[in-house]
Amino acid sequence: MSMFDKNISQDKKESLEFAEAAREIEWKFPSFALQLFHGVFDWKAVHPFPLQSEEDKKIGDAFVEKLEKFLKEKLDPNEVDKTGIIPETVMKGLADLGAFAIKVPKEYGGLGLSQYNYNRAMHMVASYCGSTAVMLSAHQSIGVPQPLKLFGTEQQKKKYLPMFAQGIVSAFALTEPEAGSDPRKMTTTAAPVEDGKSFLLNGEKLWCTNGPIAGVIVVMAVTPPKIIDGKEHKQITAFIVETNTPGVEVVHRCKFMGLNGMSNGLMRFKNVKVPKENIILAEGEGLKLALTTLNTGRLTLPAASTGVGKWCVYVARQSALKRKQWGAAIGEHESIALKLGYIASHTFAMDAMTWLTSAMADDHRRDIRLEAAIAKYFCTYHTWKIVDETLQIRGGKGYEKKDSLDARGVDSWPVERVLRDIRINLIIEGTSEIMHLFIAREALDPHLSRMKPLFSSRVSVLGKCKAIGSMIRYYGWWYPKLFLPQAVSVKGMDPHLGRYMGYIQSTSKRLGREVFHQMMRYQKKLEAKQAILNRIVDIGVELFAMAATCSYADALMKSSKEKGNALHLAELFCCSAQQRIEVFFNESEKNCDRQSISVSKKLLAAEFEWMERDIIK
Repeated sequence: MSMFDKNISQDKKESLEFAEAAREIEWKFPSFALQLFHGVFDWKAVHPFPLQSEEDKKIGDAFVEKLEKFLKEKLDPNEVDKTGIIPETVMKGLADLGAFAIKVPKEYGGLGLSQYNYNRAMHMVASYCGSTAVMLSAHQSIGVPQPLKLFGTEQQKKKYLPMFAQGIVSAFALTEPEAGSDPRKMTTTAAPVEDGKSFLLNGEKLWCTNGPIAGVIVVMAVTPPKIIDGKEHKQITAFIVETNTPGVEVVHRCKFMGLNGMSNGLMRFKNVKVPKENIILAEGEGLKLALTTLNTGRLTLPAASTGVGKWCVYVARQSALKRKQWGAAIGEHESIALKLGYIASHTFAMDAMTWLTSAMADDHRRDIRLEAAIAKYFCTYHTWKIVDETLQIRGGKGYEKKDSLDARGVDSWPVERVLRDIRINLIIEGTSEIMHLFIAREALDPHLSRMKPLFSSRVSVLGKCKAIGSMIRYYGWWYPKLFLPQAVSVKGMDPHLGRYMGYIQSTSKRLGREVFHQMMRYQKKLEAKQAILNRIVDIGVELFAMAATCSYADALMKSSKEKGNALHLAELFCCSAQQRIEVFFNESEKNCDRQSISVSKKLLAAEFEWMERDIIK
């Protein structure tokens, strides 16, 4: 489907159409988040909160306990940060624990754990060592195990999945030096040889996490084009590549601001012979595989972010109690108290979102592409702010390195290292900006699908008339419903939480109207109105977070006396989210977008070059 403004460049149009062709078109299962954007608050989809079953929890408890004990005894995160190496003894120990095959089914030698338990493990590891968490996550969330589970043949599974139980590390190679978020620019090729029985792989892949230490990699490459409806279409195919194959070379190990122990590099493939049997899914289906894999793969980031958030709750609390200013603990001063409230309440919301989406992933009866993207965006955004606020509470000690703090004999929580490590989460597996666009595209999908015939040159006048009739019938009853009040059944729920349920219900309808109004106002041009789309997305994200938080608080209050005070965390978060939502709505009418875009254009045209003087360039 093409729904793009004819005023955009041909190059951009083709890139958008290429990505559009690879996205999942059908909504085979219901999506709670999708409904929120269309004025429907399906409370029963998230309530009662899907707490982990006792049986599954026991399995997870046993593994997480062993993993935590091992890491505390054998891994020094500060040493990993200094040396840039996760020791071989640690890698072997992780392999012995089955940490490289957490989700690999038992029949292939793996642990066969649920997504919920996998996320529990990543949640804990990330709170201790970011580099180790990224290594394990890149291997299992987007590396070879996940696409093999989803799309691999039985022959492929039998050959490769047992390798991971033995400790072989995998990687995922998509990005290229000149092709980041635009896969149409990909230049790595896979040319068929030997009558199509094999392919010769040539090209380079950048920022391949685990690439330098991987034994097997999923590589995306361009295969011969196909002619569809008389037009040539570029094909991207996913190949399983064993790194001991002649022609595979690690050209450079990249170094970053943080995650110093992460093995990430520039990989070169020169006439690498790959058998046809190593294609995953099918020729030309590589981008579809990548996007589908990311739907579940993104869920690691909310879990990891929440683990870091909880670590910050602990560090911030301890620091706010121990540090004195003007005769009192700094936590007693309002400016710090407000920071503590934000850290605690938003970590609680992240916790709710993490376990809700984890349970949804295990359920398999819901489409979670929107939920996963929302959780990734929300949790990575707020964790960055939470760590930053924690550093501010720590003051100079937050900025000082752990070794220096140790040498002085003071509390040595490595906040500066965590700040460096966590920043990448707003970039990997879809930048926050890409997440905005992805969520907006999926949220608008029902509207776009109905409008599609109107903008297609292939649809006859009669077909367009039928489409208009269908739209009139649908919107004739759907739009008026967005103005009708509707009660949410909150029987047995604390009335403070019930109040927010009513707000989510009414605001979802208001959001549905906003989406419809903007669609009618801009039609095809809405795709280019990213400021408008961003606000629409942010409202939906906040509503989703509020619903998850209230449901989670309700479940904890009913199941645990110790956690009965979860109400206070949920109330504070919902109050904050409600304020942000109202700001987003207000900015839809009154904003500085036009002035900001104008300044941006002048800046790019070097009209403000005088501001760049008197510095060392």
